[in-house]
Amino acid sequence: MNSDESERYGRHLQLEGFGEPAQRSLLSSHAVIIGVGGLGSAVAYYLAAAGVGEISLVDFDVVELSNLQRQIIHFSDDIGKFKVDSAAEQLKALNPGIKINAIRQALGKTELCTLAKTTDVFIDCCDNFSTRFELNQVCVESKTPLVSGSVIRYEGQVCVFDSRDSESPCYQCLYQPVNEGEGETCSQTGVLASAPGIIGSIQATEAIKILAQIPVVPGKLLVMDAKTMEWRSIRVPKDPACTVCR
Repeated sequence: MNSDESERYGRHLQLEGFGEPAQRSLLSSHAVIIGVGGLGSAVAYYLAAAGVGEISLVDFDVVELSNLQRQIIHFSDDIGKFKVDSAAEQLKALNPGIKINAIRQALGKTELCTLAKTTDVFIDCCDNFSTRFELNQVCVESKTPLVSGSVIRYEGQVCVFDSRDSESPCYQCLYQPVNEGEGETCSQTGVLASAPGIIGSIQATEAIKILAQIPVVPGKLLVMDAKTMEWRSIRVPKDPACTVCR
């Protein structure tokens, strides 16, 4: 590590159980963030600040005024820009020493499989059910860790799925596939502005631990109710009948 990196990441280097080996691991890693909205904003900022060496941002959408209530990586002047381009500008300003890839399209299974060959962790920050299930399949097949998060209204959920661990469930062990258009969305029900930031910060924490080779607990579902500020922790078992990971 050079002198600038030693100063920038100094608080990591001082951290017991982290230090230079973990920071070097971060600097040599590649994280892919699917969705650069409310969740992805927090995830992207913290991964870039932490020194993840390469970050790929995947999103086909453009910034709209209604996004700015919670998608804190975008600003009023960014309205109309692709979200990945808006986010990339902020991340490069925050940490010019890392590589940012902006992918301005939705990725199908074939593209995700290709990306998985060079990826150390996927962070699911999207609001598209079909993408979530395709991404889960790719992560199981490629044995790439998946950090999943979701928010709606005052509630949020986070869980790590890691097919490198034979006891880990996958996303489909927890949720069954639904048709697109089924289920509620934030545009229909609303979402508390800070809720994606809370969940996204936890996703970033789990991703950093994975990349720094600090143990995580796969299949531990954290459920937040921001209205009462209560948290539940639920262990998700591996489903022996799961059509993806069995």
